[in-house]
Amino acid sequence: MSQLTANDLKTRGVAAIESLLATQPEVMISVRGRDRFVVMDVAHYQYLRECELDAALAQSQADVAAGRFVIESASAHVARLEEMLVADSDAA
Repeated sequence: MSQLTANDLKTRGVAAIESLLATQPEVMISVRGRDRFVVMDVAHYQYLRECELDAALAQSQADVAAGRFVIESASAHVARLEEMLVADSDAA
């Protein structure tokens, strides 16, 4: 992944990003020598989002297949979540 400094971005503008994205899917922007941002084409971003959603669906399906789920009413679910929040705040 190519790097673009914040100063280069400031002086060359969007043209600097476009020229780098012409040859690769992502560009890292560094600020004061530290990587801070990643810029990519919207189509590539949407592809990554789809991959993320596919992975979440696969994980959920694996949880169901392994029996890692709870069947309960909405009110029981809210009560369980509230108990978890109380337990978390007590632990902190």
